[in-house]
Amino acid sequence: MRTVIISGASSGIGQATAERFARAGDHVVNLDVREPTGASPRSEWLEVDVSDWTAVGEAVTAVHTATGRLDVVIANAGISVRHGVLELTEAEARRTTDVNFLGVLALWRHAAAYMVRQGHGVLLATASVNGSRGYPFYADYNATKAAVASLCQTFAIELSPSVRTACVTPGAVLTPMQLAEYSDEMLAEVNARIPAGRHAAPEEIAEAFFFLASDGARFVTGQELVVDGGEIAGATTAVLGTGGRRQT
Repeated sequence: MRTVIISGASSGIGQATAERFARAGDHVVNLDVREPTGASPRSEWLEVDVSDWTAVGEAVTAVHTATGRLDVVIANAGISVRHGVLELTEAEARRTTDVNFLGVLALWRHAAAYMVRQGHGVLLATASVNGSRGYPFYADYNATKAAVASLCQTFAIELSPSVRTACVTPGAVLTPMQLAEYSDEMLAEVNARIPAGRHAAPEEIAEAFFFLASDGARFVTGQELVVDGGEIAGATTAVLGTGGRRQT
């Protein structure tokens, strides 16, 4: 049985991913500020704000002490606020950076120390197609996702061959966070720009994480796996309209 830590697994992509690993028989620990609903009996919830480096380190240590191993760690926790660049506040930008970028760095940094000592492990994170090109209304969010992709490469270079890293880079995903900010008309506008014609389900992103953590991906490190229904294959900033969006 593998030990798997997933941050932000109380809803959306994180919850679907926790359920996927739990169904495979893994012991899953969810680090989240919110208690999950309908959690798998194989999953454990620890109340942790990933922007608190000390709390993250203590949680990782507690999990390793309890199980004696860390096999897969997925930094998924993320937030966003829809706003134009002229409306962006310092407080919003700092909070987004603390969770989306420094939260990933904290979790990976603490977990990597154990993985290097045990001689194996997989570090994964949720990036975004928003980090690969400009999308309107999410400047701070976009920048943090670009930073996550850069972390993935750097950790791979420094920690190979014992520790692998990779990011799942989703396009539009129908999560509670997406539904909270988008009207039906806005969702339809986004769908019209996606060759697949729809948003992804969180379970489809979970399958990507499960693959990257498997032996089938043992030669994959420092890479992004884009799961976007073909969106960035043909999208340009000229046709983005009002829909620049995120999905964590």
